[in-house]
Amino acid sequence: MRLDQPKSITILHTNDIHSHFEQVSSIAALITHEREQAKGSPLLVLDIGDHMDRAAVETEGTMGAVNVDILNLSGYDAVTIGNNEGLTLTPEVLSNTYAGLMAPIICSNIIEQTSGEPPCWMKPNAILERDGIRIGITGATAPYDTFYQLIGWSSLDPLESIRTQVEWLRPQVDIVIVLSHLGLTTDEGLAENVPGIDLILGGHTHHLLEEPLLIGQTTVCGAGKFGQYVGKVVMQQQSDGLFKVIKGECLQVNTDILDEQVSNALVTHRIRAEESLGDGVVITEQPISIRYDEESPFGNLLAQSVRQFTQTDLSIVNTGQLLGDLPSGEITTGLLHQLCPSPINSCVIFLKGHDIKATLEQSLLEEYQQKEIRGFGFRGEILGNIAIDGMEVLYDSSRIPYDRVVQITLNGTPLLMEQAYEVGTLDMFTFGIGYENISKGRDAAFFLPEFIRDLLRLELQRPGSLDQIQQKRWIEVR
Repeated sequence: MRLDQPKSITILHTNDIHSHFEQVSSIAALITHEREQAKGSPLLVLDIGDHMDRAAVETEGTMGAVNVDILNLSGYDAVTIGNNEGLTLTPEVLSNTYAGLMAPIICSNIIEQTSGEPPCWMKPNAILERDGIRIGITGATAPYDTFYQLIGWSSLDPLESIRTQVEWLRPQVDIVIVLSHLGLTTDEGLAENVPGIDLILGGHTHHLLEEPLLIGQTTVCGAGKFGQYVGKVVMQQQSDGLFKVIKGECLQVNTDILDEQVSNALVTHRIRAEESLGDGVVITEQPISIRYDEESPFGNLLAQSVRQFTQTDLSIVNTGQLLGDLPSGEITTGLLHQLCPSPINSCVIFLKGHDIKATLEQSLLEEYQQKEIRGFGFRGEILGNIAIDGMEVLYDSSRIPYDRVVQITLNGTPLLMEQAYEVGTLDMFTFGIGYENISKGRDAAFFLPEFIRDLLRLELQRPGSLDQIQQKRWIEVR
């Protein structure tokens, strides 16, 4: 039977905002405008994860409370978590932070190791009803199980988790939506292999689909990154009673239009965040400089901090993690956050001598020092050179590339090319970016939840550490 006035619903979606607070007031204003344009017909607002990013002062200083406040004030109806929520805040902090969120947090592939159930603040699905339309929502986040195991969670196979939830939801609802913080390739696989999904709203890989993909009976969407766009989907009931996407687009956010409530909330949270990050760490007598093309004291300090924390014989880090010199005077928690904002953890790997040597050779090349890196937790601009602790490197910069390292010693003993050494380094290298040879290390053990800025704080407070950073590790010979 043909419906004279078919029902319709508008769905707005955001993803990977990463605490780009310069956008969120305008996003809230756009949402308000779209509600007015809907003229009383139902509208849902959904977020697909990585709303939080501890590189932002507001998020760091409030442990994500600012993000929850923004989500509430903007009128979100449901959200899922990304890896930036799940892996950069402890479960205890997340539980406290999300206690104030008015929308359900939906994720089907995270469970606690102790209970075998999702955390108490997380749901595998939800059914929302708007003007007689029943919408079933499930979601999943990127399954970084090695990391989740360290904080007491397990991440399940997302496709199977979603399949289970869709099978349960489908008979009960008019529309099934998946909030997928899994990446575009996985979203395409979901559409192809899991029947019963009407709409996949994606994130994680920051893909911008200005027009949705239609794969079988499933529509796949993605709204880019950093709050530059808000996705919009309109679904309408057809003559057979089923709902179909009749319009899909990405609306560019106009930053000239603001929401007063959200703008005021941001000012308040910024003040509170700066107050909370004002604790003094140490007082230094002289500046500690950073260089990205040669050895520097601040780089040495970072290498020392990783070696001390991981209790390894040697450490290898990149100086691009540090965004400026450490000044003299009082060093606060907020200053360390400003100079080392990346939510990156330390790890221990077993790396063979020839991979260590190859990494040190690459560190002497401008193409590596100036290499731009994006993602994987890195919040700097360029890779920088390699800073080390526990090793001494003799090199000759006049020689041809990849033949400039003359000698490498550990406590006076030559590095052996085929021997595997226990190395303290950074988790981002295990993903194969930057200095790629480090990813060849075996038996990686990751240290959570401490970020490398926390390690810097500990090292600054260790007696004698500032004297040690002046000791040369890279020595040029001719």
